[in-house]
Amino acid sequence: MKGGLRLLSQELAVLGLDLQSTLHEEPRFLLDPVFLGSLHIELAERLDASDARAALLQLGFLHGLRDALVVMEQNLSASIDCPSSAPAAARIAMQLTHGADPSGLAIEGAWPDRREANAVSEVSGKSEEACCHISSGYTAGWLSGVFDADIVVIESECRAKGDPVCRFVARESSAWIAEGKRGALEILEALPVRPLRDIVEHHLAKQPMSETPAESFERGSAVVHVWGPVMVVPFSGPEEALRALDLIGRDPGARDVRVVVLDLAGAIIDEGFGAAALEQVLDAIASWGAEPILTGVSPLSEAAVADVERSHLLMRKDLPDAIAAAFQIAEAIRRHS
Repeated sequence: MKGGLRLLSQELAVLGLDLQSTLHEEPRFLLDPVFLGSLHIELAERLDASDARAALLQLGFLHGLRDALVVMEQNLSASIDCPSSAPAAARIAMQLTHGADPSGLAIEGAWPDRREANAVSEVSGKSEEACCHISSGYTAGWLSGVFDADIVVIESECRAKGDPVCRFVARESSAWIAEGKRGALEILEALPVRPLRDIVEHHLAKQPMSETPAESFERGSAVVHVWGPVMVVPFSGPEEALRALDLIGRDPGARDVRVVVLDLAGAIIDEGFGAAALEQVLDAIASWGAEPILTGVSPLSEAAVADVERSHLLMRKDLPDAIAAAFQIAEAIRRHS
């Protein structure tokens, strides 16, 4: 990248994607194929090739690191003991395995949905080079946060240039530097890790973990959609919950939801009408193809909930635990689908 290590905040601000402010927004460029393709095109038109790639890497890295640090803080990753279990709540689906590197951490993996490569191919046709820069940056940020190390991801195969899958190799930056591999050094130059970490840490310091998606929504709101595969539905009554499920079910993005957390905090479920209403909502969730989890069951509702005849119905005491379990279930479903 021209001029060495630097953040592309000013260049991205022109496009309405300032590095710091984008952390406050839902990062639809990570998941929306249309937006992904358009972003690649616009950056290619406004910046030279190296700066366009760096901008995408930096955007992805910020969000990957932010997501990982939030997840680690909320103890969602307490069970992590190997790379294959790391992406339990990542926005971008990853398949990870151990790589071979006696000098340190090495991970090999793939992005099974090839979302970014497909988006670029749709708008630009076949690419001469690997183009999953946001995915690479996000994965590098995610793994850096999970393993508390400076991880750099190199895409080794890309669907956009004709490969059957999108594969990558992740290693610590010091290992890439020692090897002196040209492509890795160029990406290292495009990712000023320390300044990017500072941005994320400053953002999280201003937004305490207790105000992150696990606890920050209004109990009375209709639907809170958390991190792609998990949705939270505050239960203020059967009609409201069913209406919420119906509305979100019309959203094309809802097909990615695998687990619905039904939050009963503040609700009193009696053993007659209340139990029947709860059963109706659980049936709706099941018919929608998602797994339900109950949380926030008050002592006054325990008897009625116990009467709901549903085998293997998962319940968690509080909302953070329920969301943690939901992410783990969603990841297990994704891996076996």
